[in-house]
Amino acid sequence: MVTLDKDLASIQEVRDLLKAAKEAQKTLAKMSQEQIDRICEAIASAAYNNREKLAKMASEETGFGIWQDKIVKNSFASKFVWDYIKDMKTVGIINEDNDKKVIDVAVPVGVVAGLIPSTNPTSTVIYKALISIKAGNAIVFSPHPNALKAILETINIISEAAEKAGCPAGAISCMVKPTMQGTAELMKHDDTSLILATGGSAMVKAAYSSGTPAIGVGPGNGPAFIEKTANIPLAVKRILDSKTFDNGTICASEQSIIVETCNKIQVIDELKKQGAYFLSSEESAQLEKYIMRPNGSMNPQIVGKSVQAIAQLTGLTVPADARVLIAEETRVGHKVPYSREKLAPILAFYTVNNWEEACELATDILYQEGAGHTMMIHSQDDKVIREFGLKKPVSRVLVNTPGALGGIGATTNMAPALTLGCGAVGGSSTSDNISPENLFNVRRIAYGVRELEDLRETGTTPITTTSINEDQLVDTLVERILAKLQ
Repeated sequence: MVTLDKDLASIQEVRDLLKAAKEAQKTLAKMSQEQIDRICEAIASAAYNNREKLAKMASEETGFGIWQDKIVKNSFASKFVWDYIKDMKTVGIINEDNDKKVIDVAVPVGVVAGLIPSTNPTSTVIYKALISIKAGNAIVFSPHPNALKAILETINIISEAAEKAGCPAGAISCMVKPTMQGTAELMKHDDTSLILATGGSAMVKAAYSSGTPAIGVGPGNGPAFIEKTANIPLAVKRILDSKTFDNGTICASEQSIIVETCNKIQVIDELKKQGAYFLSSEESAQLEKYIMRPNGSMNPQIVGKSVQAIAQLTGLTVPADARVLIAEETRVGHKVPYSREKLAPILAFYTVNNWEEACELATDILYQEGAGHTMMIHSQDDKVIREFGLKKPVSRVLVNTPGALGGIGATTNMAPALTLGCGAVGGSSTSDNISPENLFNVRRIAYGVRELEDLRETGTTPITTTSINEDQLVDTLVERILAKLQ
């Protein structure tokens, strides 16, 4: 009975929040670009000014990651994202083509449901609120229960700042009684226009199964290939910078390293020099038991934990200054933990004979888990880089940059985002780094430029296929259409 009452209370809370959000969104939809931007700037400023406080709250409540790195995430989600989107046209007429006589008008989708993970709770709230309001939408958050306090405090800070800048009350809100039933109601309710889902596979699948349009992101499992022409010390630095950042909680971070036989020794030596600890076969087997749970999901006990904490949990003895644990691996598969996503400072290490084999291995790894997400290549050979870019089943091929920070657009010129689309191959509706442009529709005002008579081909010689081949037929059709348009 207690559980039932809790579920009913959560469902009713969602309905109340959506009702208020829908009314608030009507007001947002009438605002000018200047008014919307003023609100967004206030959100970004308040979040940035509280970046350290919120980082510490998230780390203390979840036990994941490193609070100093979470400060960087909060700064990225507020200041960095705002700097990127502040001049973006998202209200009213956003483009006008006088030659083609087409005008594009931005139309907010309405109310967004923002699902928030425990790995990046405060930064994801800041980012999703910013891009939603920038596009003229209201947003209702479903928080991960393990990060509830940090998420609610983040929303209190940014919603208060937004309302002082003219944002209608209810435009940014959050469930305080999160349950699975309440979240299901949020996703399926008629007043929810779009789901912005970041989190585990089950949650993303539920979002796409809800009947509501959704942008979801599944797991990452990015391999990093260190090709023979790579600057090995720099490649290793970037990989370790990425994998140790917030203890590996960003899904775009590297999950495995692939090297060629010809550079294997140099790479291993450099990894050890920079703080990686290679596990013996016995140690590798010992740790392997803790990476995945019996049901095949990632063990939350290792997520976002340091090498030392993982060693203590698993009974391993590792150097006090070890930064990353590495296990040599040859296998790939659902039941091979090292070949899967590990949101912790743990890496698999594969050896191949050449870049062609690396290409095949990376594809195999990604199709097992992480298809559509991200992979990394460290190389000075543009031909090899392009081959990887043409063939890999990912939405991001990152070149000579840390995966975690490159994938989200911090060290690359992609759109800065904490929700990374995985495309059709990854079961996602888009392959974009999600920005405000993904959160509004475009209404097109199109003037007529031709009449029916212009489209008719009266007075012309009929085209037959007996005297000309298919290519000639196409060329003739094109010529006649172009002649009519002149």
